[in-house]
Amino acid sequence: MANLKEIRNRIASVSSTMQITNAMKMVSAAKLKKAQDAITAMRPYANKLSELIQNLSATTAAEANPYGVVRPVQSVLIIPLTSNRGLCGAFNSNILKATHELATQTYAGKEVKVLSIGKKGSELLAKRMNVVSTHDEVYDNLTFATVSPIVEDVMDAFVAQTYDEVVVVYNKFKNAATQIVTTEQLLPLVSEGEEENTATIDYIYEPSQAGILTTLLPKSIKMQLFKALSDSFASEHGARMTAMHKATDNATELRDQLKLTYNKARQAAITNEILEIVSGAEALNN
Repeated sequence: MANLKEIRNRIASVSSTMQITNAMKMVSAAKLKKAQDAITAMRPYANKLSELIQNLSATTAAEANPYGVVRPVQSVLIIPLTSNRGLCGAFNSNILKATHELATQTYAGKEVKVLSIGKKGSELLAKRMNVVSTHDEVYDNLTFATVSPIVEDVMDAFVAQTYDEVVVVYNKFKNAATQIVTTEQLLPLVSEGEEENTATIDYIYEPSQAGILTTLLPKSIKMQLFKALSDSFASEHGARMTAMHKATDNATELRDQLKLTYNKARQAAITNEILEIVSGAEALNN
């Protein structure tokens, strides 16, 4: 009977866990819809702004673009975007692995520093790498206004030659089940081979090409990080929804197996009791 009681307790425990994972899946599904709509609406604007900046940069003097200065890389700032909460599969571990590979392979021998966004990354990276600052509170109110001060500090440090290169590592949202680990160079701004196509477009600029570039450059850089954060935010909920869905399915399967085991053990116990009764009756008759 003690064995039956243990199995009943396990069934109750698994059923309780299944209810929790199912509730978390539903919450993440609701948040994913809002985050997915936000990043889907943002991408066309961000891409067009980047295209315009490339066109302006290709035909403007380098002095007007202090964020496009390419220097020999000696100091690098990596910005990994993780989540503040766990239970989202390999979402955070993939970012930490990519960050470690950048520091030890791509930028081996360079001075590598980290600006971490997301508690899960901040906690682990602080033990392994030189974390200069953390901004885990961004996810509490993810807006362009809250991201802007972070990017401004990074841009000022780049212009002051504190860093020669700044890269962002994040999960790019594809769909609820697929997140692509992406590494993007935030600074310096570099062209992507589109100058031949964009430089031939004859725009009329007002007040001036350099003036527009001075205004749009900081906004474009801020938008790039904000887009990466929005991508990461949507990817987090997609990963958590998928992880909790699998956890719920596994809990359901385990519960069914435990119920089957319980029924078999119960039937065996009943059979043994019947055999004991029959044996006792026969002993009395003899």
